[in-house]
Amino acid sequence: MSTLTALARAQALIEGRAQPVATVRHLHVHSRPLVLIPLAMAGEANAPLAAMAGTDRSAPRLLVVAQPRNRSDRFAFAAELAEVLVPYVDSFTSETEAVAVDRGRDVRHRFTDAPQLWVPNTGGVDFLRLFGRSTRFRSTEGEYAVPPSVPLLGRWLTFFANAAEVAGSSLLLNAVQALGLHWASGQSSAEDAQLAALLGWISPPPGRTGAEAARAAENPELCPPAGPATDPAFDNHVLAPLLSTADPDVAALTEVLRAQLRPTWELMWRTLDLLRELPPGARVAGRWDSDRDTYSGFVQHLAEGGPPQPRRDGAVAAAARLHRLENAATRYAVQRAFDDPLVMAEYRLTGAAFVGDVTLAKADRIDDSGKRPVLRPRIMVVTTETVRVEPGATLSSPQRPGQKALVISVTAVDEKTEVLLELSGGMGRKLVAEPGSVPEVGERLLLTTLSEAYRPGGAFPEPDQTPWTHGGPPVAYEPPEAGSEQADQQ
Repeated sequence: MSTLTALARAQALIEGRAQPVATVRHLHVHSRPLVLIPLAMAGEANAPLAAMAGTDRSAPRLLVVAQPRNRSDRFAFAAELAEVLVPYVDSFTSETEAVAVDRGRDVRHRFTDAPQLWVPNTGGVDFLRLFGRSTRFRSTEGEYAVPPSVPLLGRWLTFFANAAEVAGSSLLLNAVQALGLHWASGQSSAEDAQLAALLGWISPPPGRTGAEAARAAENPELCPPAGPATDPAFDNHVLAPLLSTADPDVAALTEVLRAQLRPTWELMWRTLDLLRELPPGARVAGRWDSDRDTYSGFVQHLAEGGPPQPRRDGAVAAAARLHRLENAATRYAVQRAFDDPLVMAEYRLTGAAFVGDVTLAKADRIDDSGKRPVLRPRIMVVTTETVRVEPGATLSSPQRPGQKALVISVTAVDEKTEVLLELSGGMGRKLVAEPGSVPEVGERLLLTTLSEAYRPGGAFPEPDQTPWTHGGPPVAYEPPEAGSEQADQQ
């Protein structure tokens, strides 16, 4: 937990209401998301019990597994869920747009929109991942055949679960994480995992504090768990008697499960309402474009008859995926800080960023020490904040993300610090800077060691070039020469 987040939690406890830790929304909220609330049976590995799903707040669809231990009932549930999910994801494939690539020398096409799934918590994401793995390899022929929609459902669930691992992706979101990204409650992070309690802190009923609302939300009779786990008392006293017979009362089971899921359904839409009230960050749209690219690529993969996702990645594929996830996490952290002054405040507190006033600016300075003269303006920035950068470091500013500032010197003067910077990039291709590209005297500037600069992908060997321990070819056996010591030992 960062210092400012800890301070916000303390302030929330004092004031009785969650405190904002963001000024903008850092994720895309779709105008027509699919809300999916899964429930799993206790004591069974990824055995679906029920799910409530839909895109219409007033008309959720309830799917129930009459007997979760029965294989046929499980895959009948999967087929029903496919009837909800697959038409939804296919509904975004009607319109495409051209995107310039290779500096405008070529174009590619992607869909103009993409689907978005919402689940209550990280447990819901894990459930979809496991359920996708258990269905995407099922055969549609033979003794244990399943409907063709079942393996297709599994591939889509795996696609969304994989997207949820990418920092900044908005294809599969969970409500608890989304709310925690924008508000700090007066309780612990573990307690924040309870969706109803977290919403109680963020938007308590009139006349109640956040702590009182959260305490009321802990009553499983008023606010059942948001899944996929159910309340033990509900399992023992309500669910077990209904499932104890070979032919359970489906109507009674349906009503009981509807009562368990409906409160969470309302909480999910309240979450979307709260997030829509926040203005989106400047870089949210760009990340959604990347999500649309990912979605378009997967649709094309399915259309071309591509194979399902592997059960596990090989050594090279796993390393490449980890590298992409690390790059995405770093890029997302930088973009959040550039979009949001509250997030950037964390870096200012540690000295990785500072705000100062430009006191000197030489916009027409030319550096002719190289083979050809180049435009290299210099500016002096004076700040009262802590500066923990050394000469030679490169800084950037959210106001001019395409421009680099090389630290020439850092001088402490009384209670202030003077930072001399040399600028490059973002000023045009001529020896005269374009208007507004160089900070002027009197301008207040934020500078940071964070950078949005392109990060090239890592170089990984081909799978057949790796050792046999990592999936490559086995070492060829060469028998020892006759008469050698090794031959005698054999």
